[in-house]
Amino acid sequence: MKYISTLLTVVFLMLVTGSGNVQARSTFITIGTGGITGVYYPTGGAISKMVNRKKKEYGIRATVESTGGSVFNINALMAGDLEFGVVQSDRQYQAKEGIADWQDRGPQKDLRSVFSLYLEPVTLVAASDAGIKSIADLKGKRVNIGNPGSGHRQNAIDALEAAGINYEKDLTALSFKASEAAGLLQDRRIDAFFYTVGHPSSSIKEATSGARKVVFADITGIDALLADHPYYMKATVPIKLYPGVLNKKDAQTFGVKATFVTSAKVPDDVVYAITKEVFDNFEDFKTLHPAFTSLSKEGMLKGLSAPIHPGAMKYFKEAGLL
Repeated sequence: MKYISTLLTVVFLMLVTGSGNVQARSTFITIGTGGITGVYYPTGGAISKMVNRKKKEYGIRATVESTGGSVFNINALMAGDLEFGVVQSDRQYQAKEGIADWQDRGPQKDLRSVFSLYLEPVTLVAASDAGIKSIADLKGKRVNIGNPGSGHRQNAIDALEAAGINYEKDLTALSFKASEAAGLLQDRRIDAFFYTVGHPSSSIKEATSGARKVVFADITGIDALLADHPYYMKATVPIKLYPGVLNKKDAQTFGVKATFVTSAKVPDDVVYAITKEVFDNFEDFKTLHPAFTSLSKEGMLKGLSAPIHPGAMKYFKEAGLL
C-alpha cells in the first residue's frame, strides 16, 4: 500500500513538472488586437491559428485578446501584459519617438517591430441624408471620432485639423468604440464616423447594409498633412466591397499600415518561430482574411519605425529578405 502511494506521488509530480516527458513545457503568448468588428482581431486570430498548429514543434500556445486598440496594445506590451500586438504604423512611430500619447512617458525604448501588414484607409462613413460628401461638410454634425486609446481617434483629429475644423468647437465629437459606430449611425444618433481599418470590415458592412443609406466621404486637401507625417500615405476606400454604399467611385483619403509589434523582452526564439510560420506559409496566410490579399513579403518589411526584433531579423536574413 505504501509502495502504491509512493508511486502515485511520483506520477503526480511528473505530470506537474513535466519530468519524464509526460508534459512538455509551453510558452504562452497573448496577442493584443482591437475590437471584434475590426480587422485586428481576425488578424491576431490568423497568426495564432498558424502558430498553434505547430504547438508541439514550437512549444508555443497563442491566444488573442480584444483590446482598445493601438495605444492600449503598446502600453500593455511595455508593461509586460501582452507579448505581441497589432498597432497602426503612426502609433508605432509616435511611441518610438515619445510624442503624442507618449509625450509624458518619453520614447518607448523596448518597442520592437516584427513585420507590417495591410494598408488601413482612414474611412469616413456618413449618412446620405446628413448632406455630407466630404470632410468639409462635417461642421455642425454629430461625429464619432473614436474611443481614447484607439489609433483612429488621432487620425480623425489630424484629418479634421487639416481641413480647418476644430473637433472640440466646430462639431459634436463623440468617443464611442468603432464597434458601436455602425449601430449609432443607423439609429440616427450620429451623422458620421471615422474608422481607420483594413477592408473589408464587418463594421463598415453593417453600416452600409442598414435601412439608412450611407456614403464614404472624401478626405482631401491633405498634402501638407502627408508631408509633415511620414507614416501617412494616400489611399482609397474601395466601394466594390460594399454593395450597399451609394458612392459611384472609390473615396479619396489617406491611411496608415497595420503593423505587428512586440517587446525587446520577448525571447528571440519565440519571435523567430512566429515570423517563420507566417512567412514560410505566406500563401496560406494570405487566404485567412480578404485584407491580406495584396500582401507581399517585401511590403511587410516597410512602414516599420521601431527597431526590428532580433528574432524576426534572424529569419529575414535567413530568407534573404534583408
